[in-house]
Amino acid sequence: MHNPHFSKTYPVRFQHCDPAGIVYFPQYLVMTNWLVEDWFTEGLGIDFSDMIGRRQLGLPMVKLTCEFTAPSRHGDQLTLALRIARLGERSLTVDIEGHVDGLLRMRSQQIMVQTSLLDGRSTAMPADVRSALQGLLDKTGAPA
Repeated sequence: MHNPHFSKTYPVRFQHCDPAGIVYFPQYLVMTNWLVEDWFTEGLGIDFSDMIGRRQLGLPMVKLTCEFTAPSRHGDQLTLALRIARLGERSLTVDIEGHVDGLLRMRSQQIMVQTSLLDGRSTAMPADVRSALQGLLDKTGAPA
């Protein structure tokens, strides 16, 4: 992935693996969700738990594509890298790649929609979220 907006390395744990010791594919989605939460909190400076709890705003995934290129195994250090592919008024599209020792293991595109947890409807992105996301796009020239 060229110039990710955020990346973080996670250990592949026993709980992520099937009996063959290979990451069971739905577990990649658990780990990419960790990445999005950590990106908001650590990368954007917007506490994700505060967004969900106090602010009652969610960012559920509404569309997902995944490709698995090679198995990851218990004990691997999986580096997940995220890049904004598109920023809409109410939605965010991210591209995520997972690598172990520089070798691609998986890639995913995820579309998330800003949602009010009070009524379940989509809502415009809050100004602080939009500003933080747009700031990344302005610095890197990624498509909006």
